[in-house]
Amino acid sequence: MTSLRKLGSSDLEVFPLALGGNVFGWTADEAQSFTVLDAYTAAGGNFIDTADVYSAWVPGNKGGESETVIGNWLAARGNRSDVVLATKVGAHPDFKGLSANTIKSGAEESLRRLRTDYIDLYYTHYDDPTVPVEEIIGALDELVTSGKVRAIAASNVTAERLQEFLDFSDREGLARYSALQPHYNLVSRDTYEGSLEQVASRSGLAAVPYYALASGFLTGKYRPGAKVDSARAEGAGKHLETDRGLRVLAALDEIAQARGAEIATVALAWLAAQPTVAAPIASARTVEQLPALLAVGEFELTDTEVSALTVASA
Repeated sequence: MTSLRKLGSSDLEVFPLALGGNVFGWTADEAQSFTVLDAYTAAGGNFIDTADVYSAWVPGNKGGESETVIGNWLAARGNRSDVVLATKVGAHPDFKGLSANTIKSGAEESLRRLRTDYIDLYYTHYDDPTVPVEEIIGALDELVTSGKVRAIAASNVTAERLQEFLDFSDREGLARYSALQPHYNLVSRDTYEGSLEQVASRSGLAAVPYYALASGFLTGKYRPGAKVDSARAEGAGKHLETDRGLRVLAALDEIAQARGAEIATVALAWLAAQPTVAAPIASARTVEQLPALLAVGEFELTDTEVSALTVASA
């Protein structure tokens, strides 16, 4: 049985692989999404990550499609209390930015779509420097105090601003960020390592990295000369043009072969081995993609293997 990980200073305990909901209502229709959600939870997974904006970028969509699919699934399965549900505010076309009104109105809409009366982990999706720290934290604190949100978290924020948020919360005794969702993986380390990671480590925040598999590049399916049919193929394929991308692939290949593991499992295990990381996020469009992701719960790299990947990805 995979042991759950505590999420920073919150009382939330999560499976070490968060299931990304960005594909639900986009590349996976409702029936496919239900199948993936069923398989993830059947394997012991309990941490589902979405956002109010998913998937407004798709022609014909307006945002909220992923939350609606997840809400329908929760209602159909009657398992709300078994799931740690994370969503985000600030990027939906109708709820942009982080004014107090936007945060509170956005939360009400997310609750409606998710068909629940509370959100376990509520992220500010992108920082909004035009809004004072006290207004943002004040609005989030109201949601926590009212029981609509259990814990708060930040994503896409600078180290300096994150420190401001934490200092204000501590000074005023208000709700405090307990997790951080950074862009972080073996081919994108400077998006987290350094000052942002230092703030997280010093302040006891749990990191829940997104793009953990670099849009699929770190699954190993992108190779020189290979064509991949994916909505994200162009972005992922760019890593093949860099020396680092090729070095990382070679190191992943070597470890995966030696351990009899999937390349994606090894890439996620490197993230999971980083001191502040609680659970990388990865999405699956089909049930067949899930085992390699779920395996990170039981798969541990040796210090030598972690070091080899760290050197390859430098």
